[in-house]
Amino acid sequence: MKKWIINKPDTALAEKIVKQSNLSRLCADVLVSRGITDIEQASKFLNVEGLEAPYIIKDMQKAAEIINDAVNDGKKICIYGDYDCDGITSTVILYSYLECIGADVTYYIPERDEGYGINKESIKELSEDGVELIITVDNGISAFEEAEFIYELGMDLIITDHHQPGERLPRASAIVNPHRRDCPSEFKALCGAGVALKLVAAMDGGDYDMALEEFGDLAAIGTVADIVKLESENRFIVENGLRMIKNTERVGLLALIEASGLAGKEITSTSIGFMIAPRINASGRFGSPKQAVELLLCEDPDEAQRLANELNALNNERKKIENKIMLKIAEQVTENPEMLNERVLIFSGEDWHHGVIGIVASRMVERFGKPSFVITVEGDVARGSVRSFGEFSVFKCLEYCSELLLRYGGHKSAGGFSIATDKIPDFVEMVKQYALTYHDIMPDLTIEVDKLLLPDDINGENINSLKMLEPFGEGNRQPLFSIYGAIIDSIISLSNGAHTKLKLIYGNKYFYAMMFRTKVSDISMQKGEKWDFIVSLENNSYSDKTTCILLVKDYRKSGIKQLGYFSAKSIYEKYLRGEEIPYEYYTKICPVRDEMIKVYKLIPSSGIDLDTLFMKLAASDINYCKMKATIDILRELNLVNYNAYEQKVSLIPAKRKVNLEESSCLKKLRSKI
Repeated sequence: MKKWIINKPDTALAEKIVKQSNLSRLCADVLVSRGITDIEQASKFLNVEGLEAPYIIKDMQKAAEIINDAVNDGKKICIYGDYDCDGITSTVILYSYLECIGADVTYYIPERDEGYGINKESIKELSEDGVELIITVDNGISAFEEAEFIYELGMDLIITDHHQPGERLPRASAIVNPHRRDCPSEFKALCGAGVALKLVAAMDGGDYDMALEEFGDLAAIGTVADIVKLESENRFIVENGLRMIKNTERVGLLALIEASGLAGKEITSTSIGFMIAPRINASGRFGSPKQAVELLLCEDPDEAQRLANELNALNNERKKIENKIMLKIAEQVTENPEMLNERVLIFSGEDWHHGVIGIVASRMVERFGKPSFVITVEGDVARGSVRSFGEFSVFKCLEYCSELLLRYGGHKSAGGFSIATDKIPDFVEMVKQYALTYHDIMPDLTIEVDKLLLPDDINGENINSLKMLEPFGEGNRQPLFSIYGAIIDSIISLSNGAHTKLKLIYGNKYFYAMMFRTKVSDISMQKGEKWDFIVSLENNSYSDKTTCILLVKDYRKSGIKQLGYFSAKSIYEKYLRGEEIPYEYYTKICPVRDEMIKVYKLIPSSGIDLDTLFMKLAASDINYCKMKATIDILRELNLVNYNAYEQKVSLIPAKRKVNLEESSCLKKLRSKI
């Protein structure tokens, strides 16, 4: 279960924005719920008129002049990129422009096995190949030794990057990074492709028209893929890029759109983030980033189709490998379910593909609601990725453990590291120590909702009005709404059971709600029950008829008290870890016989997940602690099976009469009272 945070936008502020604009009341409510409180702020957010002059970024003019001179002098130039989607699109933007103006230009993107950023071996190869100027895109800001090596070999270096610099900067003829402390630019949140786009504009005389027309599509893809905030200039870049994509003649991109299943459909920031960018990223994870570069540069339709199909196959391979790793984690959890009681989850395995462990870590956060580390052991050295949320800082945790790490980096919600394999046990203990020291109460995984919807809010006009808020992405998520006390009228299975459609009575109206990738058997809803939902809104048009559809993001039975749920869960896990809890809590944890029987009778042999079981118990006085303690008691007595990975419990047919008083789990709890 996730914690719901339901915003309550100030109605007076929203009404004032409506009166001063052409925005719907629903749009205004969403803006106010996100901290935009007047028409000036709303206009600034929604109507970004353009980009600030490229030369405002420190060293931009110097970089443009050096590169233009190198082109005119016939020097051999190499664009040095990165293997992710942002680095690939950045490389294609700058390479394409330089090639177009007649430069002697090549590009180099390291394979994932080479590691992130510039490396000395590739620098030496480029020098032997006659390269005189290296221009980095989406990397280089921390390449101190490599920069010195470039100059030792008689080459020149320009760094363009968007990652945070340290106290000092590498040696380079120009360093273009809006995060430089001496950079006067107002907007700092560009991705690598955004910086590359501005560099092209600077080389072209400072006007953006050509750069946006020729490379706006690629800049938009890089911006969405790198999950930078879609506000201010990034919002402008993506809005412009989506228009360019709609009418693109870029052969490789058209092939990729078709391979992604998006041909003939509206391309949005969401479809870029979930369909296009993963296929580009797959080249750097499982193939070679050159495949994606060649596709985006390709002008032959047949060749483009072949390359797009290759990326599609790599993306499918990525999914298979993710699933294999998750199956391995499932085995670990099944063998040691107690590991899920820890504040932080740490999973490791031999030769798990390092290209997807970050994605798997995100999956574990979503599944278990806890910060998650995923480590792949590759001989004497292991690599790890971390994902988190709330106030648990990945970077601070890794910094706390830095004496054990070979390398580490990241930010509050994500990071990576490498470590000697024999140090992993010490690392696990140090992570636990950090969490215990700084997070006695761990953050809960939350869903933030813009407002509670009333039945009259749900109409086609309101839903269409939300398009004014696009593009959606980091910093401007798709609007989410809650509805409370909707009555289940009917439950319909779709696509051979793969999806579920609900008919709801909300107020005096009927609405349809879609639950994708959810089977009817998974939801335990009954006709006539009241349920609460978190939804996004969509209009479905068919045969000239438009229907409002609710897309379900989360759901729970009406009446659930979430604060009690999360508090009880935290207390019980503390007890299982052997930590001190207040004496009076033990009576709230320890179930009596009648309570255990009530829980037992609700468990079917086909299985039920814990949250659904808890919802069935909501009307009783049985809190989460007592429910979970009962399951542990029943499991010990071989009355139920518990699948910790799936968080499901199922009944085992009793072969003999069992005395609950024999349970050591129960005896231990009673001894505390």
